[in-house]
Amino acid sequence: MSANMFVWLFGAMMVAVVSGFYLPGLAPVSFCEPGNNKVPDCKSSIELFVNRLDSVESVLPYEYTAFDFCSEQKEKRPSENLGQVLFGERIEPSPYKFEFKKPETCKKVCTRTYNTNNPNDKTKLDFLKKGMLLNYQHHWIVDNMPVTWCYDVEEGQKFCNPGFPIGCYVTDTGHSEDACVVNANFNEKDAFYLFNHVDITIYYHIVEQENLGARLVAAKVEPKSFENPNDDSPDCSGNPKFLKNKHEGTFKIPYTYSVNFVEDKTIRWASRWDYILESMPHTNIQWFSIMNSLVIVLFLSGMVAMILLRTLHKDIARYNQMDSVEDAQEEFGWKLVHGDVFRPPKKGMLLSVFLGSGTQIFIMTFVTLFFACLGFLSPANRGALMTCSVVLWVLLGTPAGYVAARLYKSFGGEKWKTNVLLTAFLCPGVVFADFFVMNLILWGEGSSAAMPFATLVAILALWFCISVPLTFIGAYFGFKKMSIEHPVRTNQIPRQIPEQSFYTKPFPGIIMGGILPFGCIFIQLFFILNSIWSHQMYYMFGFLFLVFIILVITCSEATILLCYFHLCAEDYHWQWRSFLTSGFTAIYFLVYAIHYFFSKLQITGLASTILYFGYTMIMALIFFLFTGTIGFFACFWFVTKIYSVVKVD
Repeated sequence: MSANMFVWLFGAMMVAVVSGFYLPGLAPVSFCEPGNNKVPDCKSSIELFVNRLDSVESVLPYEYTAFDFCSEQKEKRPSENLGQVLFGERIEPSPYKFEFKKPETCKKVCTRTYNTNNPNDKTKLDFLKKGMLLNYQHHWIVDNMPVTWCYDVEEGQKFCNPGFPIGCYVTDTGHSEDACVVNANFNEKDAFYLFNHVDITIYYHIVEQENLGARLVAAKVEPKSFENPNDDSPDCSGNPKFLKNKHEGTFKIPYTYSVNFVEDKTIRWASRWDYILESMPHTNIQWFSIMNSLVIVLFLSGMVAMILLRTLHKDIARYNQMDSVEDAQEEFGWKLVHGDVFRPPKKGMLLSVFLGSGTQIFIMTFVTLFFACLGFLSPANRGALMTCSVVLWVLLGTPAGYVAARLYKSFGGEKWKTNVLLTAFLCPGVVFADFFVMNLILWGEGSSAAMPFATLVAILALWFCISVPLTFIGAYFGFKKMSIEHPVRTNQIPRQIPEQSFYTKPFPGIIMGGILPFGCIFIQLFFILNSIWSHQMYYMFGFLFLVFIILVITCSEATILLCYFHLCAEDYHWQWRSFLTSGFTAIYFLVYAIHYFFSKLQITGLASTILYFGYTMIMALIFFLFTGTIGFFACFWFVTKIYSVVKVD
């Protein structure tokens, strides 16, 4: 039965990965030419929205208007959800306006004029140069699709980037950096080249079966640079526009665009994101990651099965056949500690609080990934993943309070008020304090990722007005329930633990316990960190959910294995050890994040470095509580099971 379930789960996950997905309930928009009344509810005007600009060399995103580009002041900004605000997304209307199937050539948007003798103009120009130096990228949106910049990479493959640079820099030695390599004419030394013109190509698909008009299936952009000396009638030809690093005096930047429409019968509306996702060659590596994780799981499962079915079965049979007290005194192993195995741990209050918060995080992660697999949290629904996580965390205060209270009561604790307050405020408080400090840095740097004061108040209101009362309700029911009944009684006098070998001492066991779970996730971790810090799109939730299941199994089995060895060595302090054995995976995560920062990222600047490690500490804490909780409950189930089947006098 379990094998069938696993096959079914594996198949379901693969369907989630490979099938063309889209957000359920998101309706397509029909477009038609101006004056066409045959198609009901069709639009003829196409709106282009601009999002915040970001860079792989900086953690600080900035709003579109921060760079003094052509902007649309009259129209109202679309409202953002909580997830978008937390990720620093700031979507606003742009002055780029199109009519469906009406091409435009070198249309002027606006001209920006700067005078370096004016302090305000000089500041704006310096900020624009800094943006080009750090390779900041535009993120434009048409019909809820990213406008992509597609270019050739090695082996004749095309890479489609959902962003394009604002410009590039040629060093004083003549070395072309970033996007300057695309044009041989970018050869002026110590100069910034501005992409002040864009060629936009919009691909559409006409729905033939029904009278539904056309649907947009792709939007691609090619950034270019033109001098355009004549402001009134630009021709978008000639030399590229550059700004010398030490330019003095007046400097004009004319912004223009061209738009073209191409019919594409091969792309369906439901699979219009596929060309972006297919250009990211991740799938083969993902399969390797899954196979690698499955090998680890099979190895661990074999070890645990051998212990449970052979060694443990023989132990139980031998213990249950003993008749005399003399035989019992000669025996050694895990049965000898039956009178101490359920002895309350030291710092039981803190452990119960950690387990309550860990349960909250575990359920939140499971439900979020489940919805993501169904397509509800696809890239088309911006900010949905973060919004879903925060809302679930707030609503899951009840299980956190219940688990913390129930376990604290079973540990013999009586300070129930302290327990419930710590459950509601300790771990969330640490995360919020870290987040608040990071927000102050973002605010000081003028970044769009700085959370507005109103949003900060809203999050505090969610925490204090919903999460905290729910935690109290859960704790009330947890304390009201009878204490957990253990299968064996605890002796009044603690048993002396014999001298332990190196491998059965706490610290080496904890270090070893985190290696295998981390081995299951580190490839997936690379893609997750890429999506966060290198601004790549993450969409492989089917793979991620499968890795999540494998991680839970691996943490459980590794902890049970080490727990059995320690009990055989007559060491009964398993509660904290089981939590820390699995939780140590978070330390490996932290080490990997440090390695990733120095080997993969090009982040510069003190503020960006502090932000990277500040947010990484939040992720490490959440991962520590999540994995530690899995380890504790796996070990708790194992210990309860084995001591419930032996005869104890």
